[in-house]
Amino acid sequence: MTAAVEVRALTKSWQGLWAKPQHALRGLTLSIPRGAAFGLIGPNGAGKTTFIKLLLGVARPTSGEVTVLGANPEDQAVRARIGYLPERLHLPAALTAKDVLRSVAVLKLTDASDAVLRALLERVGLKDSGQRVGTFSKGMRQRLGLATAVLGSPELLILDEPTDGIDPMGRVDVRALLIEEKNRGATILLNSHLLAETERVCDRIGILDHGALKLEGPLDEVRRASSRWFVRVTEGSDARVLEGAGLFREGNGWAFDGPVEQLNQAIDRLRAGGVTLTELSPATRDLEAVLTETIAASRTP
Repeated sequence: MTAAVEVRALTKSWQGLWAKPQHALRGLTLSIPRGAAFGLIGPNGAGKTTFIKLLLGVARPTSGEVTVLGANPEDQAVRARIGYLPERLHLPAALTAKDVLRSVAVLKLTDASDAVLRALLERVGLKDSGQRVGTFSKGMRQRLGLATAVLGSPELLILDEPTDGIDPMGRVDVRALLIEEKNRGATILLNSHLLAETERVCDRIGILDHGALKLEGPLDEVRRASSRWFVRVTEGSDARVLEGAGLFREGNGWAFDGPVEQLNQAIDRLRAGGVTLTELSPATRDLEAVLTETIAASRTP
């Protein structure tokens, strides 16, 4: 099966009349598997929005290859299979939420019956009240934008700051909706500065800085801080057995440094010595720490 998104040696530059060339992307190579929830993170100006524009076919690369859902992103048939929520959402003020959804349904060639649209509005937390979009709060506009993105059950969802302007309780609703979309098989590309939300939704992460991919992989692997493991055992366990297996004191518990193979050997020694494990977990960092450390390392001379 082809990847949902495949880019190879992708570059994008702009040349002004007087200024030096501006390089938004520098040889980016990335593959996003179908069905993955991929979080694209990085500082402002990293090239994330430019990357999204190339995937949507609204901008063309300077060089390199872009394939979306197995085809050229400029293909209209491919665009109809993509749901997109931009960071800066502009909606016609004079239309109702249903009017907006009907317009999008025409472009996506999908069902725009009243029943379908009403159910979709309820799903994103909006009422079918006939209220004009111009009177909507920012959070309501964002919910409507999310409804336009998931309309027609697209194969690929590209979401740029989907919870911008939505209150904390609303973010829970959005997160649940995105997990539902992932469970039905949609591929999700999420660009968000809310790293805690990204961690809750995404299973793969990519860090972009100055147009280059600095780190990419499964969330669990990206968050691994080291080869350290935290171990908890039953009270009264023999410290000599623990130390003999290679463990050492760490806070209120014990820790082990080493690859999984050595860890398994240590566990065998503990069991042979009569020690019962009650908890075993890898040392991890949150995404904020991962991002900070990765960017700092990439900019070190």
